[in-house]
Amino acid sequence: MNETVVTDARGAALPPAPGADRHTSLDFADTTATLPAGQSYDLLAAPDSAMRWLALHDLTTPEVRLYEVCAQRMRTLRDHVRALFTARVDGTTPPEKSLRAVNEALTALPTAPLLAWDGAQGPRRVQAHPTDQAVNHALATLAADAADLLTGPDADLLAACGSAPCDRFLLRTHGRRHWCSTRCGDRARAARAYARRSRAPDDAPRPSVPRDAAVHR
Repeated sequence: MNETVVTDARGAALPPAPGADRHTSLDFADTTATLPAGQSYDLLAAPDSAMRWLALHDLTTPEVRLYEVCAQRMRTLRDHVRALFTARVDGTTPPEKSLRAVNEALTALPTAPLLAWDGAQGPRRVQAHPTDQAVNHALATLAADAADLLTGPDADLLAACGSAPCDRFLLRTHGRRHWCSTRCGDRARAARAYARRSRAPDDAPRPSVPRDAAVHR
């Protein structure tokens, strides 16, 4: 069955996963998700929705307008961040291209304040990001946050949602919780309850036979 992608996903999107308030890169990775019944959503599927996401996270200014090439760059970096998160959760080696992509995003902008000069104020240093570099600034910020998450104390809390088919990430907040939302938790518990109720009779334990029982022919 073909997967149905919800492009305007504001109504379909799950609430932020635990830890998204501490790491913007976690919420960035979770801007796409797989839903039951062969559906999924993508909050970066179009320039307008990508712009809304950036504005919501204070990563751009109102006068900036995105084009499809900008949204595509965001989706590409998201795929690489997700690959790094998956490798951390699974304990595997991430793709070299994903490491390279995050490092390229980190170094796309100068870290030192730039030199500005005008007649009223003369020379001064400014941390300016021209409009044409707005996406570079946003991606650099997201890449830096992902690197901080993967190398900081929260790295051991990073987990994948344990309620199939959801493929979002989260930070475990207590115990061994691996659900990114109440909706996923309810679905996982319902699936387990259904599995218990629908066990075949052959799976039930059989009564034991006394050792001294005789078989009469």
